[in-house]
Amino acid sequence: MKYCNTVFSGASSEVLSEGMTRAPVVTMPTVVHAAHLKKWIEEPQRIDYLREVFSSTTRFGKLQKVDATVAGRHVYLRFSCSTGDAMGMNMVGKGINTVMADLQQNHFPELRLVSLSGNMCIDKKPSALNWINGRGKSVVAGVTLTGDVVRKVLKTTPAAMAELNVTKNLVGSAMAGSIGGFNAHASNVVTACFLAMGQDPAQNVESSTCITQMELINNGEDLYVSVTMPSIEVGTIGGGTGLPAAKACLSMALGNIPQENPGDGARALARVVAGTVLAGEISLLAALSSGHLISAHMDLNRKPSTTI
Repeated sequence: MKYCNTVFSGASSEVLSEGMTRAPVVTMPTVVHAAHLKKWIEEPQRIDYLREVFSSTTRFGKLQKVDATVAGRHVYLRFSCSTGDAMGMNMVGKGINTVMADLQQNHFPELRLVSLSGNMCIDKKPSALNWINGRGKSVVAGVTLTGDVVRKVLKTTPAAMAELNVTKNLVGSAMAGSIGGFNAHASNVVTACFLAMGQDPAQNVESSTCITQMELINNGEDLYVSVTMPSIEVGTIGGGTGLPAAKACLSMALGNIPQENPGDGARALARVVAGTVLAGEISLLAALSSGHLISAHMDLNRKPSTTI
């Protein structure tokens, strides 16, 4: 895969991997049949055949891999696919539906498709699977903040922000048993971006999984901040992206980013989302570490009093 880098006024980002997933669940006559299906699907020579069947339904979608999980007589087949500039769930669903029909007709007549989605996709729900393996676009973004900027602009210190990030975002979230919630408020930013740019707001659940890291560098003088987001699910075509307001916002967000090949737009949008989350994490952690969170809300977020 080609790695993609964009710099946002000092912050940089990379798309690490991409793949929209769908995981149908099937039932086989016995556990032995289920094991046979898993072994057959995962044989290295099968992927080219499955890719050919999948590609018969789409110009831009490409099947990347299939993982099979057995639970008794049930087999969950997690397909991962690239989808060009579309978020791609419908594209992937159509292709996999064709693959499942081919499997049943030509290879496993005893196979019974229970559902095109068996919840191992996993869509619109928190999941360790997405946290570990990713879904949609897996993105990392980072920036160096000089000590002068932290003190003069953010009104705190690099050491205070680094300490707070460990105690709140890392240890606090671990003590709460969080899955992918090792951040201050990534969901706030992801939801705003999704609503503005025509994305599926329900996919905020997995798209907001994020770990924020703040590290002292240059002998403790400066601060390096990064966010790692394994499952940002976005597209620049399809769905709500065609609405006038969404099109305008997408144009503003992506106007200066080259989009020469299919998929460049969606990858760029995922990097914009990660870069915006990065800024939001810096803002909130600075406000908390300086003790300005409530005073700022009181000063800036209250309706002015009216006189009669």
